[in-house]
Amino acid sequence: MALAKLGVVVLDCPDPRALAGFYAGVLGGTAEGDGDWVDLEVPGGPALAFQRAPGYVPPKWPAPLDSQQFHLDLTVEDLDAAEKGVLELGARPLDAQDRERTFRVYADPAGHPFCLCAC
Repeated sequence: MALAKLGVVVLDCPDPRALAGFYAGVLGGTAEGDGDWVDLEVPGGPALAFQRAPGYVPPKWPAPLDSQQFHLDLTVEDLDAAEKGVLELGARPLDAQDRERTFRVYADPAGHPFCLCAC
């Protein structure tokens, strides 16, 4: 028997409204909240939340001596189309050169790594 249910995944960032807007552009949904905390209700998926973190430092990727903490895997049907869209929204590629793989790695505007996966 489980002791708890996953409520929401929370990403620390310097600007919760801006990062929620990025993920709303990627996943759909509506962002609501004040300047320090913004919730994004994702249609057909788990919610994401964004919390202001003064002094936020993005994870380094790849960096064997520094942990990335966690990353999001986002399932897509067309890697090329999804890549074009996330780059237009402000993502930057971290590991997207190998076009034969079923995934590509990017950083969101706050520096969190995420993967687009056609898995």
